[in-house]
Amino acid sequence: MAPTSPILVLDSGLGGLTVAKALRNALPHEDILYFGDTARLPYGSKSAVTVTSFVRQIIGYLRPHNPKHIVIACNTATALALPALRSEFHDLSISGVIDPGAKAAVAAAGAKEHPIIGVIATEATIRAKAYDRAIHRRRHHARLLLRPTPLLVPIIEEGRRSDDPVVRLVLKQYLAPMVQRHMDVLVLGCTHYPILKGLIQRMVGSKIKVIDSAEQCAEDVARRLRSAGLLRGDTIAPGKLRSFVTDDSPRFQSLASRFLGFEVEKPKWVAPDELISVPAPTEIRRAV
Repeated sequence: MAPTSPILVLDSGLGGLTVAKALRNALPHEDILYFGDTARLPYGSKSAVTVTSFVRQIIGYLRPHNPKHIVIACNTATALALPALRSEFHDLSISGVIDPGAKAAVAAAGAKEHPIIGVIATEATIRAKAYDRAIHRRRHHARLLLRPTPLLVPIIEEGRRSDDPVVRLVLKQYLAPMVQRHMDVLVLGCTHYPILKGLIQRMVGSKIKVIDSAEQCAEDVARRLRSAGLLRGDTIAPGKLRSFVTDDSPRFQSLASRFLGFEVEKPKWVAPDELISVPAPTEIRRAV
């Protein structure tokens, strides 16, 4: 890999585009490959074995592009698959979104002895207890409010906006009990959720700090690449974004502009069968 190699961002659907947008803002000269596994979403209701298999296939498919860093821009996949994938693809630099978000949440809690940190996420992310571990490593006495919010991803994927009464009703039901318990910080534990960050902040009030995991993830990637000497120079032309999806590319293209704030080129459709046929890392090593 080289400074001119791309960054790979992958997710189950559209949510990871919030990470791609944050990366574009933080590192405007970098090329980004975005993969949305839209045929097999949501990941949030699937097992660790299944999610790990899906992400393994995606990495194997895009590995010929020689990515200099891989971002698992999905809290569920980070929680369920990151350790196994790092072990299997030990020669690749791979990071997720949970540790950066947890670190920022602890910092936002300040010096309070027993801060109350809330996390909204998919059922699988909450069940995996990845945020519990990541936060308690940094603040042993933090009290956690963990709330699965399974309706938010499909609502966002449908293209519903902050002014939609359904969105407001769902968020009220999820957030009101957490606000009543006087939380200090709220972590948006799914990369879909930053699209509703403004509304969420208004609903919880200004005293509660809302942590955007996408922004924190982008800062973490920038630090990693800078440390490794893999950033492209500032004199290079603006980076390009190329997208891949496993289903419904016209819908992806129309909704992606809402996530990114600019129009995107038509994504390449990759049939799930193409991913299944990609050899696993152990099979590649045996062949060699």
